[in-house]
Amino acid sequence: MPVTSDLGASPLPAELRIDYADYNQLSLVLKKLGWLEKEFEADKLPVRWVFSGGSNLALKNLRDNSVDFGSSSGLSAVWSKANGNPLRTVYMFSRSEWAMLLVPRDSRINSVPDLKGEKIAATPGTDPFFFLLRALHEAGLQKSDVVIVPLQHVKGGIALNREQVDAWAGCDPYCASSQLEKGNRVIYRNPRFNSYGFLNTSERFAASYPEVVSRVVKVYEMVRRWAIRHPDELELIYADESRISLPVAQLVMSRVDMSKSITGISELKSLKDAAHVLSDANLVKKETDMNKVIDELVDPGFIPGK
Repeated sequence: MPVTSDLGASPLPAELRIDYADYNQLSLVLKKLGWLEKEFEADKLPVRWVFSGGSNLALKNLRDNSVDFGSSSGLSAVWSKANGNPLRTVYMFSRSEWAMLLVPRDSRINSVPDLKGEKIAATPGTDPFFFLLRALHEAGLQKSDVVIVPLQHVKGGIALNREQVDAWAGCDPYCASSQLEKGNRVIYRNPRFNSYGFLNTSERFAASYPEVVSRVVKVYEMVRRWAIRHPDELELIYADESRISLPVAQLVMSRVDMSKSITGISELKSLKDAAHVLSDANLVKKETDMNKVIDELVDPGFIPGK
């Protein structure tokens, strides 16, 4: 049941359930530093952290009302919204090159066209999955030209190491670890095919607790600015909280752009340009107006100064 804030008449939920994820470095810093707990301390609002192993799991948790905030890639949020998940994107935490295609070090595969007929591990509903579809399309291939093996990110990397699949559409930090520690090769990179990191809530939560959403976004913006000023500490926290080596953390962070937080026209255009991959692969109903879905998904009104 909602409770009332000690600082005013605004209703508050019984607890604040927010995710943390290896692909959202700011969430790990927030969890470590305890800034959300401090923000809501006077309100006696407890914060509960829930791990997300991928965009698909974060979005499922939001749909199931298991969390109040979940981290995902932008295109994953669009896909989920188009398929009936009542989401609202309230913040952009990074622009990351977190998806790429890898093969074992001794593989004969050297390019995307070489993937025809091969088994590729990927996590449906995540940016690496959509990245794979766009890479295949660019190379003149279709989804039916390959065998996609649906595995969560960690298990996809393990399958590649064991050569149970021929390639892997992976996500950092697992890609960076695969490169540095296992010697696996990246055969395709394209920063343009990586969508933004989105912090999402449900339409119900945004309507019921707009003050809470604004305060969460405010704290996220504070930690983003802190991360820009403290890159070395960011890498150390990221390595420690993700249980990865510092060199892996440094490689990942070299691919992450946190310089911009405002979700606006340029980001929306990027999403709209990419949304065709969802229709082309029959991942949404053909009559779906993807531009309308994106316009209804992204709400920058909770960002300070907007």
